[in-house]
Amino acid sequence: MTVKTAARTQSRLAAVRADSVEQIRNVALVGHSGVGKTTLTEHLLVTAGAIPRAGAVAEGNTVSDADPVEISQQRSAFLSVCPLRYRDVVLNLLDTPGSPDFVGELRAGLRGADAALFVVSAADELDESTLALWEECAALGTPRAVVINRLDAPRADLARTLAACRQAFGGVDGNAVLPLCLPADPARPLAGGLVQLLEAADPVHQQDRSALIEAIIAESEDESLLERYLSGDDLDPAVLAADLHTAVGRGHFHPVVPVCGGGESGAFGLSELLDLIVRGFPSPTERPLPDCWTPIGAPGPTLSCDPAGPLAAEVVRTWVDPYLGRVSLARVFSGAITGDTALHVSGHGAADRGHPDHDADEKGATLLGPTLAPINSAFAGDFCVVARLASAETGDTISEQRQPLVILPWQLPEPLLPIAVRGATRNDEDALGKALTRLSASDPAVRIERNAGTGQLVLWCLGEAHAEVALARLRSGGATIATEPVRVPLLATFTASARGHGRQVKQSGGHGQYAVCDVTVEPLPRGSGVRFSDRVVGGAVPSQFIGSVEKGVRAQLARGVQAGVPVVDVQVTLLDGKAHSVDSSDAAFQMAGALAVKDAASAGGIQLLEPVDSVRITVAEHHIGAVLSDLSGRRARVTGTEPLTSDRPGNRSVISAEVPAVELLRYPAVLRSLTGGAGSFTRGYLRHDPAPAAVAAALLG
Repeated sequence: MTVKTAARTQSRLAAVRADSVEQIRNVALVGHSGVGKTTLTEHLLVTAGAIPRAGAVAEGNTVSDADPVEISQQRSAFLSVCPLRYRDVVLNLLDTPGSPDFVGELRAGLRGADAALFVVSAADELDESTLALWEECAALGTPRAVVINRLDAPRADLARTLAACRQAFGGVDGNAVLPLCLPADPARPLAGGLVQLLEAADPVHQQDRSALIEAIIAESEDESLLERYLSGDDLDPAVLAADLHTAVGRGHFHPVVPVCGGGESGAFGLSELLDLIVRGFPSPTERPLPDCWTPIGAPGPTLSCDPAGPLAAEVVRTWVDPYLGRVSLARVFSGAITGDTALHVSGHGAADRGHPDHDADEKGATLLGPTLAPINSAFAGDFCVVARLASAETGDTISEQRQPLVILPWQLPEPLLPIAVRGATRNDEDALGKALTRLSASDPAVRIERNAGTGQLVLWCLGEAHAEVALARLRSGGATIATEPVRVPLLATFTASARGHGRQVKQSGGHGQYAVCDVTVEPLPRGSGVRFSDRVVGGAVPSQFIGSVEKGVRAQLARGVQAGVPVVDVQVTLLDGKAHSVDSSDAAFQMAGALAVKDAASAGGIQLLEPVDSVRITVAEHHIGAVLSDLSGRRARVTGTEPLTSDRPGNRSVISAEVPAVELLRYPAVLRSLTGGAGSFTRGYLRHDPAPAAVAAALLG
């Protein structure tokens, strides 16, 4: 084998392949940063016998194994897939980032998964960012179970955490979230193991068992079960397990499993959790698939999770391997891929984010498993890695050349934190361009733009942590990348009418240059643009040169008359002028018109205009005061506050405001701090308004 990366990873975790679609479970681990998702993944791998000990995954068992930047940051920033086999079922565990900065990776993981383990810490309170993560899952209708982790941590309290989860996630009465198993001794949760509530009656947990059975029966299609249960019949655990599978698959019921990974207290709950995934979570055949169409926009076939169907796979992660080149982790929704399949890559629907539509036939692709071990094929429901796809980006569709398809992409968050970057030298600029291409391919959540108003190259990111990772990935290509303060696109206008005189007279042998013109410049209402007219009488400026004057005037206003800031919303009127029968020319009158505008501006009365954005901020009601107070310090004009109607627990409101764009440059981080990570906002350009003198001086400085 010549691929060193794949060989190294294979030595730690060989390829795990299922025999049928029904034997696959694709499960995303979701939760706030620090709740122990990655450690839980490792313990599940150890329990299933996939690795010898916890920590082996961190040594190189993930799909980001070969990228030095990603190795150092993968646990907090990137999606990874770890497959294992348990009871003849293949479990693809998708470890997702918990930080709000990497919600793009989270959504990619949820797109690839058929169910989610929502991991919470028994040692910490449920915060608002955790509720936001639950909403991410709920909005997609993702079946979920709750894992209460870190029971061996100081201050861990299972009862308190379970009650908080039931209140936050369990509906009106909390019965949508109930424990599937509980410690045998509630007074000593870490001693004595767990009691499976469905399998045996236990006097200590009789009330918990009854609530669980009733919640499961409520989702059963067998209407006789409730009557039998109320009559005192001892229901078959296998029947209850089947109805549990139905309840979880519908997304109406979320069982809870407490786990402890090990240490002095020993491990428990891990086998029970694996059993729940195998028996209670849906297989890929039981989940709806995304819509698709052809590259020309015609409706595509209705996809089903059938290995014999048309090939439709989606790239959920992209990175660059030094040996394999561009590497794409893909979820196969329909059909199958083999090493001989002629592949087509399509990307549509993200042109507004710097990802133009593209379609390309690919040759020479290499097929690998999620651990980079070689495989012969991958069929519907499973994951695979396709290397050497030159055109593939995250979110793209992989199909067959004979039947190209495009899968409806998942919704991407809007990046609102700008970072201005540049290369230190000309060579660094060239390297930066290549690095930006790689970054764009791997991270659809980042938006790259060249600001037409300032000329700056700007990366729009989801937050400061996302920006740090994006910059690290740019620098990993060897270029020296510098950041600089982000500038907002300024404009200027006249505040009063002014006259200007322009005289371009030069004689240096041969034809000279001669043009004189007099103009007035008057302010217009905001949004009027630049208007030009002439009132020349008697042919003082020959008619063939009127357009030349206008051209010079407009060019000078676009260049600016103060610090290079373009001038808008003015009426320029040509009043008079002089011409020479020999030395007057188009160029001379263009220059005279420009000089006349500059002369008018020298009289003063120039007002700097700064961009103002319309902003809508969504926050919990108890954060409104802090947010409004902060807005007042940002020169914002609040235009309204209204309650938001939604199914999310707790009351939220939307604050509408008009805020100068310069005050929003770091606002994503500020709002996150004010709201515990749960606040969000949208922004859109509204208009340019006059900037106060002190602000204008700072913006120009």
